[in-house]
Amino acid sequence: MARVVVLGAGLAGSAFCVPLADQGHEVRLVGTHVDGPIIDALASSGFHPRLKVALPPGVRALPHDRLGEALSGEVALVVIAVSTAGVPWAAEQLAAAAAAAGRRAPPVLMVTKGLAAEDGEIRVLPAVVEDALRRADVASSGVGGIGGPCLAMELAARRETAAVIAHPDPAILDRLIELIGAPYYHVRPSGDVIGVEACAALKNLVVMPVGAVLGQLELAGEAANGARMHNAAAAVFSQALGELEHLVRALGGRVETVLGLAGAGDLFVTCQGGRNGRMGRLLGRGLTYRAAKAQHMADETVEGAELALAVGPTLARWWSSGRLDPDTIPLTRALIDAICHDHPFAIPWSQLHWPP
Repeated sequence: MARVVVLGAGLAGSAFCVPLADQGHEVRLVGTHVDGPIIDALASSGFHPRLKVALPPGVRALPHDRLGEALSGEVALVVIAVSTAGVPWAAEQLAAAAAAAGRRAPPVLMVTKGLAAEDGEIRVLPAVVEDALRRADVASSGVGGIGGPCLAMELAARRETAAVIAHPDPAILDRLIELIGAPYYHVRPSGDVIGVEACAALKNLVVMPVGAVLGQLELAGEAANGARMHNAAAAVFSQALGELEHLVRALGGRVETVLGLAGAGDLFVTCQGGRNGRMGRLLGRGLTYRAAKAQHMADETVEGAELALAVGPTLARWWSSGRLDPDTIPLTRALIDAICHDHPFAIPWSQLHWPP
């Protein structure tokens, strides 16, 4: 059995500990600066207050200032599950610990979802971590990611779940699949790190128009005959999936990744609920982004909206310059305009297109 370090004690990182510990691995769950109450609860009772389950005995919870201790000795895998904004900090901590020990950094997998825009380019988060290791002159074992339809509460309850593990080194990828898989956690390999990571981030953006249809339904109500708006939601879902293909291809990922668990599967499960869909519903009811955030979601992070604010201006330059055909992503353009410029959002029905 192996030692795995998970950095970030929120829902996703803590849930990921369950199959690891069930496989007999020694898991060190290290909280960030904001995870103090969770770490205290786990240390005293083993019960995770947000997941509402007891984590397995093989999970040891540690505060952020004991990350060096967690990384000491042989570590088979480091999992980064902090907020998107916390990724540079996590990467620097990992690089510093590896440099102090004078050893190669262990393989890293990103549970954190997001993209980074800089100097006109958009990069996946594994590249951000690789940069931090390079700056610290630490040899890397490679940085990959985890994608697919995985609600944390279901994984923590040991419900059947399928996911995609992506890593650039095929030999390491084989070892990770063997390390991570559990009887109820069905993991499959992928060499398309960019595609898996891009799908994981961008699905939070393109799901909001699907939520907007539900918001329109809430505003209009059912028709006299009881009809709802399933037809419209399905049409927008299809368009969103098609736009996800164009966006992932523009970032350098593979189209087949979009059609699998990392793309279509994750988009489907994200449509079932969550913060991004809820923001979409509020936009569909006619609220601007700022009003919806302030009045209904002031204390919540909406990943898709944060992504729009982070990469929207770069994407706008891409479609203005012809690097990305603007006619292929009308939903994305309308949504980025609504969020970045606080304009009302409307589904651009006349611009939507569906393959035959």
